[in-house]
Amino acid sequence: MKTAEIRSRFLEFFRQRGHSIVPSATLVPANDPTLLFTNSGMVQFKNVFLGSEKPGYARAADVQRCLRAGGKHNDLDQVGYTARHHTFFEMLGNWSFGDYFKKEAIAWAWELLTQEFGLPPERLWVTVYHDDDEAYAIWHEQIGVPAARIVRIGDNKGAAYASDNFWQMADTGPCGPCTEIFYDHGPGVAGGPPGSADEDGDRYIEIWNLVFMQFDRQPDGTLAPLPAPCVDTGMGLERLAAVLQHKHSNYEIDLFQHLIRVASELTATPDIENKSLRVIADHIRACAFLIVDGVLPSNEGRGYVLRRIIRRALRHGWMLGTQGEFFCKMVAPLVAEMGAAYPELAAKQAFIEDALRAEEQRFGETLEHGMKVFAEVAARAQGGRIAGADAFRLYDTYGFPVDLTADIARERGLTVDMAGFEQAMDAQRARARAASAFESKGQLPAELVSTLQPTVFLGYEAMDADACRVVGILRDGVALQQLAPGEAGVVILERTPFYAESGGQVGDTGALTHAEGRFEVSDTRKLGGVYHGHVGQWQGRAPLKLGASVRAGIDAARRQAIVLNHSATHLLHAALRAVLGTHVQQKGSLVAPDRLRFDFAHGAPMNAAEKTAVETRVNAAIRANHVAEVRQMAYQDALDFGAIALFGEKYGDEVRVLRMGEVSTELCGGTHVARTGDIGVFKIVSETGVAAGVRRIEALTGAAALAWIEQEQQRLDTVAHLLGSAQGEVTARLEALLERQRKLEREIDSLKARAAGAAIEDLPAQAQTIAGIRVLAARIDGLDAKGLREALDRLKQSLGDCAVLLASTADGKASLVAGVQGAAQARLKAGDLVAHVARQIGGKGGGRADMAQGGGNAGPELDQALQGVAAWVAAQLAAGT
Repeated sequence: MKTAEIRSRFLEFFRQRGHSIVPSATLVPANDPTLLFTNSGMVQFKNVFLGSEKPGYARAADVQRCLRAGGKHNDLDQVGYTARHHTFFEMLGNWSFGDYFKKEAIAWAWELLTQEFGLPPERLWVTVYHDDDEAYAIWHEQIGVPAARIVRIGDNKGAAYASDNFWQMADTGPCGPCTEIFYDHGPGVAGGPPGSADEDGDRYIEIWNLVFMQFDRQPDGTLAPLPAPCVDTGMGLERLAAVLQHKHSNYEIDLFQHLIRVASELTATPDIENKSLRVIADHIRACAFLIVDGVLPSNEGRGYVLRRIIRRALRHGWMLGTQGEFFCKMVAPLVAEMGAAYPELAAKQAFIEDALRAEEQRFGETLEHGMKVFAEVAARAQGGRIAGADAFRLYDTYGFPVDLTADIARERGLTVDMAGFEQAMDAQRARARAASAFESKGQLPAELVSTLQPTVFLGYEAMDADACRVVGILRDGVALQQLAPGEAGVVILERTPFYAESGGQVGDTGALTHAEGRFEVSDTRKLGGVYHGHVGQWQGRAPLKLGASVRAGIDAARRQAIVLNHSATHLLHAALRAVLGTHVQQKGSLVAPDRLRFDFAHGAPMNAAEKTAVETRVNAAIRANHVAEVRQMAYQDALDFGAIALFGEKYGDEVRVLRMGEVSTELCGGTHVARTGDIGVFKIVSETGVAAGVRRIEALTGAAALAWIEQEQQRLDTVAHLLGSAQGEVTARLEALLERQRKLEREIDSLKARAAGAAIEDLPAQAQTIAGIRVLAARIDGLDAKGLREALDRLKQSLGDCAVLLASTADGKASLVAGVQGAAQARLKAGDLVAHVARQIGGKGGGRADMAQGGGNAGPELDQALQGVAAWVAAQLAAGT
């Protein structure tokens, strides 16, 4: 059974059993900064399990794409060398949110595996948590699994409820026992059943884990029953495919075999079992899907992880003798394998190829630069051993793989302190784990959520509203009954006109007024995805209590300014895609009252013509005065309608579609103008790079744009006045001044050259001859670095076999230049000479063997250092004989 068929039959099985088929979330968790990547199927349902979000369905099934290559879950180093480790993998899962529980979940799992997929029942083993008698009874008495193939697993991780068969989301919160299903590969494979001493063998392989969330773990460690137990299952598609295709290794399944064969052809590697081919086949999936989901190679965060994966693949290509472009050519065969299941992969094929091709070119530069740094590291190696910290710096800062460092070191008779390298790596992993620790901070208390309905948002039509009931009060994440006068907190209303920050649009400010006082709202935030939290301070004569009725009024002028910028952001996105290409993808935005900021994927700075074209398109759409039409529709219907779903946003079953003429159609829950003409005018004020492959535009609209234009006009008036010309003649006047400046600079350079010639005319006579080499150290004040280099070149021509060091001082600093020529090069290095002098004047220097530069302080030590050059050269020559 092919992998694609397994994927589709799994989903259809649960569709027929009343499950909503949920699309895979992106590899970048939506609105969740606590996770680096989506690393399991439950990530997109996290808020549901925490109780702060209510889905529109009680049963769900999905195929979730996952990545484990950074932070807490990092399998990168094992990938390619084991049978089942991957960076990217697909997780099949079915879910119950307070609906069915153990009986149905176990029965369906057994039915799917033994009937739908035809696995022999006698090959299946199961584990249960040691005191989960309910699950044990279902397996044994209802399903009919013999007791000999049901293993009870106790607390095997050093604490109560710390077990392979007890799952918990965090130190506190939802948790519960789980039951795992194992497949027995048969006696021909080494290893024992789960729970045995040799369970780590490969004979018995876990293929499905069914988690039963039935408890809420308290801070004191006790378990309180959940009012609505849930089911969370996960089954690795690659593992299941290996079993169904009668393969022992995941890399032997149809999907990987196709990719491995292509990698074999591209690298001219006939040995199809080569581990490097597995690495390349695995890594192309991770890299392609990360780029699809908006991640581009960079030196930090997710982009850094992507760069590491790409470079690891390229390193393995390099090991196979392939140093040209090859990795980007793996995208097409990947699309052929997975494009049907993931249409976005096919849609962005060219963009993925371009991103990988650019990184392959950078890797070549990295190798060249890394070799230079390696030379410095090797020079200070103690006892023929490169320090672990240096090897880690090469790896972490310069992208130089440690195995490459070790290979090159071995060629030079050196070794690498691998223990020290691993220590530095462990420290980095600890930092990553701390940074990506799963937290539930900022979530609503579960006891409060159980009493609330989602906030009714009135702000699309109204700026204020009466009779808004207070249904929740929070301070520091704790639910309160009231706020005392002067106290700060978060107030949740049953209904509100206040927009809560999301989708890049900042939250509204304003006030909640009551007969007893006024709650000043400084921000509005979305809690649990569906509740609007009004952040501020209560200023009243008596406490603000739950159940109070308030008048909610937003700062209308501020909201209007925000609205103009938000609608303009959509027009900007459309214009960028029209001018630069459909690869442009939103990477983030900020819609504030004073400006808009838009980050987007694009590989190069925009030129003046492109910026003008984008600005012209946006202003044309504004003048066209299109109606800003809003529709509510099903998510898939919206995509079919042509709406663009924005990167990083999480959408429900029903979505809000904003359409402005034929120019822009996007999913958006923000507030907008009635017609595009309301925006008035649009002006780009800056375009910069914020990361590799990510550009940022900042722009203004309405009155702010007009004020900026007026300010620029005043600056132009000032420039024209200073130049003594009319505004229309400013450009010509500046060009004339610049040409005059260039002419004067050429004259100055000529004068400096003459001065240098005069200064060095008598210097050759001062050179000393040491062992047949002319040695000269002199000070020529008044010359800049360029003049020093020219003087050096002339002296080298005059002296023949020589070693020359020149110095010049200005503003308390000394510039140095050294040169070695002819036979002297076999015995002296210019870099060593300039470094010797620079150290004596508190500076540093270095360079090539024939020419080097440096600098330091222009104190009395300089003359002393110059006087000692001849002696140093004599000592070097003597040591080399």
